Amino acid sequence: MNKITTALLGVFMSVSLLVKADEGMWLPILINQNMGTMTEMGMQLSAEDIYSINHSSVKDAIIALDRGSCTGELISAQGLVLTNHHCGYGEIQAHSTVEHDYLTDGFWAMSKDQELANPGKTASFLIRVEDVSERVLSAIPAGASQSIRNHLVDSVARVINDEATKGNHYNAEVESMFKGNFFYLFVYETFRDIRLVGAPPESIGKFGSDTDNWMWPRHTGDFSIFRIYAGPDGKPADYAEDNIPYTPKHFLPISLDGVKMDDFAFIMGYPGSTQRYMTSFELKNTIEFQNPNRAKIRGLKQDIWKEDMDKDTEVRIKYASKHARSANYWKYSIEQNKALKKLNVLEQKQALEANFMQWVNQNEARKAKYGNALKLIEESENESIAISNAQQYVYETLIGGAESFIFAFRASGLMAALATPDSTEQINKQVKQFSKTAENFFKNYNAETDLKVTKALVKLFIADVPAQYHPDFIANVIDKKYKGNVDKFVDDLFKKSIFVDKTRMDAFLAKPSAKVLSKDLAFMAGVSTIKQLRGFGAMVEPAGLKMQEGMRLFVGGLLEMNPDQIYSPDANSTMRLTYGSVGDYYPADAVHYAHVTTLKGVMEKEDPDVREFNVPEKLKEIYENKDFGPYGNPDGTMNVCFTTNNDITGGNSGSPVINGKGQLIGLAFDGNSEAMSGDIAFENSMQKCINVDIRYVLLIIDKFAGASNLIEEMKLVKTEAAAEVTAE
Repeated sequence: MNKITTALLGVFMSVSLLVKADEGMWLPILINQNMGTMTEMGMQLSAEDIYSINHSSVKDAIIALDRGSCTGELISAQGLVLTNHHCGYGEIQAHSTVEHDYLTDGFWAMSKDQELANPGKTASFLIRVEDVSERVLSAIPAGASQSIRNHLVDSVARVINDEATKGNHYNAEVESMFKGNFFYLFVYETFRDIRLVGAPPESIGKFGSDTDNWMWPRHTGDFSIFRIYAGPDGKPADYAEDNIPYTPKHFLPISLDGVKMDDFAFIMGYPGSTQRYMTSFELKNTIEFQNPNRAKIRGLKQDIWKEDMDKDTEVRIKYASKHARSANYWKYSIEQNKALKKLNVLEQKQALEANFMQWVNQNEARKAKYGNALKLIEESENESIAISNAQQYVYETLIGGAESFIFAFRASGLMAALATPDSTEQINKQVKQFSKTAENFFKNYNAETDLKVTKALVKLFIADVPAQYHPDFIANVIDKKYKGNVDKFVDDLFKKSIFVDKTRMDAFLAKPSAKVLSKDLAFMAGVSTIKQLRGFGAMVEPAGLKMQEGMRLFVGGLLEMNPDQIYSPDANSTMRLTYGSVGDYYPADAVHYAHVTTLKGVMEKEDPDVREFNVPEKLKEIYENKDFGPYGNPDGTMNVCFTTNNDITGGNSGSPVINGKGQLIGLAFDGNSEAMSGDIAFENSMQKCINVDIRYVLLIIDKFAGASNLIEEMKLVKTEAAAEVTAE
């Protein structure tokens, strides 16, 4: 086993400079394998400048927000963090009220005492990465089943994690790479006091909203600002008034030079998930089921939400973050299917698999080792597709749609305490915990909206999912008691349930009763839904083990089959580096998209009657007066966004776009619809990373918001001999 591990590592480390440099999400610990190419493209930093465990480096300025949901970067010696507006959207919404609508008006702390706390928000710094593949794999005996293999991997990983965190305040995780062929230990320091410092209004930070999402050209100032606070000892601490701004090991200087065609750019961040090694069997089901399901269900839900949001300011604020989260991957699913079909990705996968099997069948040793890989994957997909389809519907309709169901399920702990004799202490504890849950729920909840959504999505679930996969409340309650009348069931639920009315909930918590919970329709539906979901897990477990084994063998075989090709592991919310260059593209015949957009385009898109295309009066004044200060172009224009060919995905939102000198030039925030297949198959000639120009960010902070206190914290750099940057 040790010899096999060493051989595979040699394949992983091999470098082919003929491979396009813009594809790949590279592990920072192995950055030396890419330095030659990056240096040729314009990188002026050394590998140690980028990733080091011995001294400060670029990695020390990059954070995983909320354990990888987004990325942020340090831009001052006082812990100032820059990320996307949509990454801070939940916090901006949480602090907003009808009286103080920060979504519409923006928010700016002109001093540190005005910064807003955000309980639960975290910022994690990567301390180090260590290859532990040999240690993990050597614990697995030859011929071990996938189930035994998983158990042994988990056992060894727990020991390694414990060793890495013993005697310190770090957290650690052993992560699988290349579908279980390699393993790396990641050690983090996580801060828990993260305060909102600034955010532009939606008319800037979310300009174009759903219409422009995943599209180029873009004109969105997608940024928000936070600050990391530490305890008086400089270590992570819960929120406290005497906490102090965090002093980072490194923060990024900011370039005022702008960008031009072919400029080198690299990005470091925490990409969430890619499936580049997905087979044709999985892809077929993604195209035929998963993406259409998501688009259909979320589209129905969002239409109902949007109708109520447009009618009522309070509802708009309550549902703003929910709608944004849902709409993002609703449109992603639609655009991804278009790109997958247009770019013939299924055919590409099938061709690769045919080549793989031809290689496997060339000798008996390969046939014995890899011969069943694709067969196992195909069998797994065939055995699990019906269940997976039902599982997705449960998630999207009954959990992600009917809000009261999952909220009610969260009272299960209280129900258990109430049903236990002599458990007064435990009951009081559960009441206290659930009171906090209820407070957070009702803050962003509108019962009339949820009633409409619940009716629509329960009906859709019943119509589209075979009865054998239904939670039992459908047969036992809706069908038997209500004769299949979903409307009457939902109407009764909303008339009587404690989980849709704060007054009823408060009364219940003042005098909790197991009898009340047991008869509550929302509680019954929620418990039944989660029970069914857990049942799905047991149903698909055998197929899941087949899939894990098949993918491990398939990917391991690919690495062996192509020893001269450089591969990067799929994204899994661990730190990665991607490099490329600024550039334009041609999305269709006779269509050319330039590499930059300007403030002129914002004015051209303005539509006072459409909220997502409103333009603030102050921004129009800045444009008319060309009051761009040091942030504009020499030709009198003001850049807003630009495109590069860096390889990113979800989780990279807010990642810094950095030039060859290690200076911040922009923030990554989106990809282009023409290459939405990118998470599954990178499209080298078409795939673009959409970034907000850092100079536009500075313009909004300085000229629009007047937050000069923030500008003064930053290190702004202007190269005297910089080439003239003009909009094209």
